[in-house]
Amino acid sequence: MLSDLLNRVKPGGAYLGVGPEQNYTYMAALKPRIAIIFDIRRGNLDIQLMYKAIFELSKDRADFVAMLFSRQRPAGLTPSMSATQLFDAFDRSPAVDESSFAKNLAAIDDRLTKTHALPLPRQDIEGIATIYRTLYRAGFDVRPSPSYDDLMTATDEHGVERSYLATEENYRFLKDLESRNLVVPVVGDFGGPKAIRAIAGYLKTNGATVTAFYLSNVEQYLYQDGKWNAFCRNVATLPLDNSSTFIRSESGAAGGFRRFGPGFVSSLGRITQDIQPCSSR
Repeated sequence: MLSDLLNRVKPGGAYLGVGPEQNYTYMAALKPRIAIIFDIRRGNLDIQLMYKAIFELSKDRADFVAMLFSRQRPAGLTPSMSATQLFDAFDRSPAVDESSFAKNLAAIDDRLTKTHALPLPRQDIEGIATIYRTLYRAGFDVRPSPSYDDLMTATDEHGVERSYLATEENYRFLKDLESRNLVVPVVGDFGGPKAIRAIAGYLKTNGATVTAFYLSNVEQYLYQDGKWNAFCRNVATLPLDNSSTFIRSESGAAGGFRRFGPGFVSSLGRITQDIQPCSSR
C-alpha cells in the first residue's frame, strides 16, 4: 500500500506522526517540507534528539549505522549498496570499545547543547545516554521482532526496499531535514487541548497543509481513554485538504512494516472523511 500512499500524497507538505523512528521511512518517501513528531512520553523527545544529532554528525548511511549502534564501520562499503548488503556487512562488524562509545555520546551531547544551544535539563541528557547505551548493548535486536535490521531491509509490495536507509538519497533527505531543524518533536496528548491545536496554528501561519498523519495504533488508546472525539476536534483544526491521509498500522505489525508482505502500510484513510462524524460534536 505504500504505492497507494505515494499516489495520494503530494510532496512538500507537513507530515505529522507519533512515536520514534518508524516515521523516518514515511518521511523519506513522502518528502515533506516539515515533520512534527508527537508522543505523550518525554522519552520519545530524547530519542528524536539523539537521532537528530546522529543524522547531523554522519555523512552517509554507513556512518549513521556505525554511530547509532556503536559499531565499527566495515571496509569496502559503497553508496549503491542495498540496505540488506549494508546490514549484512555490519552484522560482521564488532562493537566499538567503551572509550569510543563515550566519545560518540559526548559528540551527541555537544551537538545538541553547544552547536544548537538547546537548554536541555539533566533529565534529558541522562535519558539520551540511557537510550544510546541500550542501542550499544542490544544492537539490531533492540526490538525482538521485527529487529531493527528487519525493518530497514523490509520490502514493499513490489519487493523494493523502502526504508529510510534503503538508499543514500533517502538518507540525505532526512539528514537535510534534520540539519535545518525541520523535524520537530512535541511532547503532547493527541486527545489533549494543546499540542495538536498549537501545531495547527503554526502550520496555518506558515502556509503548510498536512499531507499525512501517521497514527500507528494510537487510536485504540484514544478509544479506551474516551478521547477519540476530542482527538477528532483537534485534527479538524489542522490545515487539511482532500488528499490529507491518515496512515494506520495493523495490530501487531510494528510501525506498519512487514518483512515480506503486501507493504509498509496497513491502512489509509482520508482525514477529512474519517473525522467528519465526530469533529463537529
